[in-house]
Amino acid sequence: MYLRFAKRLLFETDKRLLWKLAYLAGFRGMRSVQKHKARLKRGEFFPPFLYISIINTCNLRCQGCWVDVAAKQTKIDFAAMNKTLNEAKAMGNVFFGILGGEPFMHKELLDILAAHPDAYFQVFTNGHFITDEVAKRLRQLGNVTPLISVEGSQIVSDQRRGRDGVLSKTMEGLQNCLNNKVMTGVCTSVCKTNIDDLLQDKWVDRLVEMGVMYCWFHVFRVVGPESSPELALNTEELGRVREFVVNTRVKKPIIVVDAYHDGQGRALCPAVTGFTHHIGPGGHIEPCPIIQLAKESIHDGRPLREVFQESEFLRDFRETVSKHTRGCVVLERPDLLESLAAKHGARDTTQRQTALQEIGAITPRRSQYVPGAEIPERSWAYRLAKWYAFHDYGTYTRNFDAKDWVDPDAIESSLETSAEPCCDSTGSSGSCCNEPRVYSPTLPS
Repeated sequence: MYLRFAKRLLFETDKRLLWKLAYLAGFRGMRSVQKHKARLKRGEFFPPFLYISIINTCNLRCQGCWVDVAAKQTKIDFAAMNKTLNEAKAMGNVFFGILGGEPFMHKELLDILAAHPDAYFQVFTNGHFITDEVAKRLRQLGNVTPLISVEGSQIVSDQRRGRDGVLSKTMEGLQNCLNNKVMTGVCTSVCKTNIDDLLQDKWVDRLVEMGVMYCWFHVFRVVGPESSPELALNTEELGRVREFVVNTRVKKPIIVVDAYHDGQGRALCPAVTGFTHHIGPGGHIEPCPIIQLAKESIHDGRPLREVFQESEFLRDFRETVSKHTRGCVVLERPDLLESLAAKHGARDTTQRQTALQEIGAITPRRSQYVPGAEIPERSWAYRLAKWYAFHDYGTYTRNFDAKDWVDPDAIESSLETSAEPCCDSTGSSGSCCNEPRVYSPTLPS
């Protein structure tokens, strides 16, 4: 597999783009991780990787989307983005994830990327705005990799993305990238309606044949104003995704990304470990993209270094969540987010101003943490990479005791038998809906 992938890199890529990837995201990316480790030893904190949602606008209406895509356009402008990136680069950061909405609807996106040739950007996109001209510009820049979302067959894609003809437009944008030898990835939010179609060798083989260099199978999150809980995976299906990812890494000549497990297969959350945090389109500094709560903003006038070092909300988020689960707090323990928001006075960063109500409506369910069912990496390359850069940085070692973990399935069962609703069918709520839920750490018999 390694030789086949090396052959692909040798014959299928633009060598200038490959060099920029290796130098910026590889060599300098490792240095940014090393600087992060050194900061932690000094008692300092600044995440080595930042997700930045630069715009809320999008042309699609996806199931489970948490972004205010249909609201008044909010974006981080060129000047604010430059300031943010420069402050992060001063801390040693070099790799940034760019999200939306749809990032390519930001008219200054390419200018922002061009202004930072010493950084590397992964742009999460539906591909609809990547014309041949745009793809040529991406190749010219060389410091960007589009990660294009494919959600299944034409029928499933239209259902998932809320528009007709989504897949063909996405594949057109993908092909434009590949025709111009842009380093390109494909991601899928794995859910009930696409797990059987896309969690297959033949899909990965097709990506390899097309020229895609990496893929990412992340798990559908039940969040947002229309969360579509019927799409969520159960425990067995979550195990299928992990098993498929691990096996594909040793079988197929393509990189497979994941953000849920360390090299030993132990679950983690990169926001809780401090590896990454998120900046929303309004400039709010949040724990992660799907947690739309914040105390600070890039527009506050304080240096970013100072904000991350001194934020009591973000620090308490990392410490509190790491004491209760190695999984996704949004799925497993939404009550903790309610408590943290109340304790710190964290504001709802959405335009719709319903984030806390949405969190309160989440039915707890299992996420990537399934104790006793860990699947270690079988590829030595991934084990080595995760040993160096993608682990808990001591967070769970210091704080987590498995005996204190509350099984979300037990919470769900408890809620079904004892909870009393306090919100009416219109979404209006009494005072109890604004009070944090308290779940007992004792499992019901």
